[in-house]
Amino acid sequence: MFVLFEEAGKHLAGRILSEADSSLQVELDSGKRVKVKSANALLKFEKPAPADFVAAAQKLSSDIDLELAWEFASEDEFDFSDLARDYFSADPAKPATLEQQAAALFRLFDAPHYFRRSGKGRFKKAPFEILQLALAAIEKKKQLGLQITAWATDLAQGTCPEAIREQLYKILFKPDKNSAEYKAVVEASKTTHVAPLDLLQQSGAISSPYQFHYKRFLFENFPKGTGFPQLEAPVHTEQLPLADVQAFSIDDSATTEIDDALSVKGIGSGTVTLGIHIAAPGLAIQPGSPVDVLGRARLSTVYMPGYKLTMLPDEVVQNYTLMAGRNCPAVSLYVTLDEATCDIKGTSTRLELVSIAANLRHDVLDSIFNEAFFAATENAAASADIAWATELIYLHKLAKHLKSQREVARGKPENFNRPDYNFKLDNPSGEEPRGNERVTITTRQRGAPLDLIVAEAMILANSTWGQWLAEHGVPGIYRSQASLAPGVKVRMGTKALPHAGLGVPSYAWSTSPLRRYTDLVNQWQIIACVKHGRTAALVAPFKPKDTELFSIISGFDAAYSAYNAYQNGIERYWTLKYLQQNSMTELTATAFKDNLVRADDLPLALPATGALGLPRGAKVRIRLGEIDEITLDVTGAVLERLDVVSPGLGQDEATEDDDDTSAGPIAIAVDLSEPAELPTTSS
Repeated sequence: MFVLFEEAGKHLAGRILSEADSSLQVELDSGKRVKVKSANALLKFEKPAPADFVAAAQKLSSDIDLELAWEFASEDEFDFSDLARDYFSADPAKPATLEQQAAALFRLFDAPHYFRRSGKGRFKKAPFEILQLALAAIEKKKQLGLQITAWATDLAQGTCPEAIREQLYKILFKPDKNSAEYKAVVEASKTTHVAPLDLLQQSGAISSPYQFHYKRFLFENFPKGTGFPQLEAPVHTEQLPLADVQAFSIDDSATTEIDDALSVKGIGSGTVTLGIHIAAPGLAIQPGSPVDVLGRARLSTVYMPGYKLTMLPDEVVQNYTLMAGRNCPAVSLYVTLDEATCDIKGTSTRLELVSIAANLRHDVLDSIFNEAFFAATENAAASADIAWATELIYLHKLAKHLKSQREVARGKPENFNRPDYNFKLDNPSGEEPRGNERVTITTRQRGAPLDLIVAEAMILANSTWGQWLAEHGVPGIYRSQASLAPGVKVRMGTKALPHAGLGVPSYAWSTSPLRRYTDLVNQWQIIACVKHGRTAALVAPFKPKDTELFSIISGFDAAYSAYNAYQNGIERYWTLKYLQQNSMTELTATAFKDNLVRADDLPLALPATGALGLPRGAKVRIRLGEIDEITLDVTGAVLERLDVVSPGLGQDEATEDDDDTSAGPIAIAVDLSEPAELPTTSS
């Protein structure tokens, strides 16, 4: 005797070995023996064998018309044998065969949209309205499955459907794995055995490598677009005194957000006053205002070769940038110095209008104000005919003094062994690059004289104002580093803690309020201190332990990291483009980590076959491999060793930016490790 029974949502059949009042001992075809509750035993039969019986019933089950069965079914709860009798038997008094009963059981069980289960072998037909909704959903799923298959076929044949093109970046980087577009890419990728990124590129979804990188960045960081809404740029209404100074800025020619300027008075008198003047949008932009909301949403200007996305709307920037020929509102730090020793005698902070006499430009003046110039200008007459030379000579002397003091506190000198690189595209100024422009890459040694002047002045301002805020009990946003030990990173917080890397007791970013939101926040706090003195903590926009400050820090950290990562990646793109445009197939490079080498004359790090095991600093000539503009990948092979160890390789060089290689492929979120669940194309 055999039995058909239900176990864990499945129908099984086997030979009955023994039977008790409430259970049966059953042997399956596999030889496994199971204990079955009597209530779960649905049919007993003598022949055929269980496997044959189930197979025959399943075949017969597929012929049952569900719509007709639903019509036949009772409105009340019923047993599967009742439906089998009504459906198969011409004589209502004659029961259906066991095979027909099993077929009805299987068909009912597999059609929950027509029949709801009410117990073991018992069912109740679905209400008409519910059935229609279920059938519509099944048809929709069927059509969706057909659409996915059609899209996947198009992709496999080299054509990208528009729906997938529109979802390209979402599919690759933040996919909804239940979406039809994502499933079509997965299906096509599995069918063609081509990686999703390559498949989409081959199908024309990615028409421009540059646009791929740029639009991916916008997708992740500017999902609502890069435009600013129409608004009126705020204007400060306070009556500010005009400072008795003539200030000048030092920036690149492409800089439009001029945040800082310098002035010098008293040269030759024994006491010199250095003025560090910072653009003051914080006088007009109020926390919570529409412009503040825009700045807080972006948190920083995004820089890239030939283009930028500013933190603030251009009309706001133009109101407060320190443009030559204007009297500009500024937060000014005045530092009184002993002219001979450059020692600081005192500081003061003022809110005022500052006359900007000139906007000096690095790229124009670096060749004039170089190390040789400052070495030769101990004789003041040598520079008498050069504008701003007298001020710059003193500022360079002061900058070297400030740097040497920081290095004492730091415990070791700062080494600038690698240059900075400037990228220039031949695209019209302010116009978004297309990605095929001619690119020029030039070097600029870190710590060049004009750089040093500006850098030391800004460090002095940020450190002085950081301490000043702390003395007033007013919180700010600080950058700190506990020590120079390996692995100790710079952190952001609200307390005035030492910055070991800079060698200063505290450091609060305050000198770029047009470009960084943290600086705008700190400017609000500084303005409160200027206006209210020791009571500033009571009226400053942000109070001690203000949760908003921590929220700003968290958001800024994430955004700034993302922006820097994009800048590094897109600079790598233009570096690879430079190699192609100049038909460069070989480079001289320096080994620095594992099998990685860094090009000597370009901002490029890459893996090189044959570099593994070379000592850090070894010079090599490498042959470049194929360039992939999508993954930003390029490899090399060592052709020859040029020397043993590069001289002058300091500890800073050995550790600085070792992880910033950008040598690996970009991360794609399409997961092919498991097959995607695809809608069925048949009912």
